[in-house]
Amino acid sequence: MDRDRILTSLRERILAFATSRVSREQAEDLTQEVLVVLHEKYPRVTELTELVPLAFQVLRFKMLDAHRKAFRRGEYNQESVEDLPLADPGADPAAQLDQQQRVDRLLSALAQLGERCRELFKWKLEGKTFPEIQKIMGQSSINTIYTWDLRCRKQLLASMGGSWE
Repeated sequence: MDRDRILTSLRERILAFATSRVSREQAEDLTQEVLVVLHEKYPRVTELTELVPLAFQVLRFKMLDAHRKAFRRGEYNQESVEDLPLADPGADPAAQLDQQQRVDRLLSALAQLGERCRELFKWKLEGKTFPEIQKIMGQSSINTIYTWDLRCRKQLLASMGGSWE
């Protein structure tokens, strides 16, 4: 038997083995790669008793390489995007209610505070720094602003029942 006929019959055996392990399309590709390796790197191997084990050894290496490559790329257990459920862009009603209740409690507690504390919180929420607030309030010492801030936060916490939640 000449080498081409041996490779033709060997191709069918390689393809059958590869198809039992992977998809038909991938098995075709692997079979072609094995035949290319046999043709380019082992042209002197002509005996069927040597060629069959060599071909299957190359096939096993190619299959392992394909498996490692697919795993590395994240293709191994990949799910179709169409099968995944769409995320709901809105918050769930329970979270919305909880958030609204916290905002209502905060607004009620802020209304109970004095004018200075409300102004201080307003400026902090506007993003003003303590030195800027010091100038706005006309104070000579920044430590006074720090003290007022601490006291106002304590009053707010007490007005909210001792917890921010």
